[in-house]
Amino acid sequence: MQQSSPSLFLRRFCCLATRPSFSSSAVFPKKKKLVFLGSPSVSASVLEKLLDASSASDSSFQVAGIVTQPPSARDRGKKVMPSHVAQLALDRGFPADLIFTPVKASEEAFLSDFRALEPELCITVAYGNILPTKFLKIPPLGTVNIHPSLLPLYRGAAPVQRALQDGVKETGVSLAFTVRALDAGAVIACEKMEVDDHIKAPELLDLLFARGSELLFQELPSIFDGSARTKAQEQDETKATLAPKINQEESWLSFDQEASILHNKVRAFAGWPGTRAKILVIDEKSDKCNELDFKVITSRVYHGNDVQSSDDDEVTFRKGSLIIQCGGHTALEILELQLPGKKVVNAAAFWNGLRGQKLKKLKL
Repeated sequence: MQQSSPSLFLRRFCCLATRPSFSSSAVFPKKKKLVFLGSPSVSASVLEKLLDASSASDSSFQVAGIVTQPPSARDRGKKVMPSHVAQLALDRGFPADLIFTPVKASEEAFLSDFRALEPELCITVAYGNILPTKFLKIPPLGTVNIHPSLLPLYRGAAPVQRALQDGVKETGVSLAFTVRALDAGAVIACEKMEVDDHIKAPELLDLLFARGSELLFQELPSIFDGSARTKAQEQDETKATLAPKINQEESWLSFDQEASILHNKVRAFAGWPGTRAKILVIDEKSDKCNELDFKVITSRVYHGNDVQSSDDDEVTFRKGSLIIQCGGHTALEILELQLPGKKVVNAAAFWNGLRGQKLKKLKL
């Protein structure tokens, strides 16, 4: 097989070159060649199941290659590290020279190496890169995507986050063919899921992709024999909604909005970028006040019968929660929060640390 340009790989992971590698094609030459595309931890969980299934003696496919995002700085130390998918593959002994990391999937050098793999099917799971027509034309069985929404709802980069932000009571996962238009391919199968009022985005993502991987294995036989193309349902464009990428500027909470809106935002933005708020800390003894910036980690809508006007700026503490008056005669309970550079604490620990100082809300 043609060797690829070192710039397209995870720097070839030379330090890991001595790891035991496997080449399924040498052992199971008749298995269909599948290429996996994904990057974050939810993608890695699906890849792990595919690798496990491909190693079975009766498996109909092998993972012939992996495409993922290039190494990047992540975690607190900002150390440059491979994607979660690449790291899992290396830990499993997958050949480093079959892990591709193009900056763009349209790079000619990458497409040449990808074509040389002779893939029959591609599976994408939160890959995070646009796939050009040249790429999509290569695998004869097409490219299939696990998308965590009920398509055509919430097409785009942040379907789970936007669904939670909207306060939906039901969502789901779809298995669909990938086309050039964003998440617009025919749907092979989907499954609905009820949404709990307190579930956060990372938890819901895990649940949806776990079910998505089950759907994938359920439908692989029909994808391989071509019948999935016949039964796949085209999406109704009139019902399509978008789920654009989240940016950090959206993370601020404005207490003039209703509490349910703020609570849904806390759930939706959990993990990244989080939700931030500002309050005033007032020391009546010294007559000083300081503005405090913090992250809201866990919240809920306050259902007490003593909700006051949103004009009441005082932040109170009741039964383990900070209570902040919000718009529409509603109130938000904050159960956990995080100060800059500090660990997450519960509201009681934070309140005790105030030592009698008072809190007032700030409006953005």
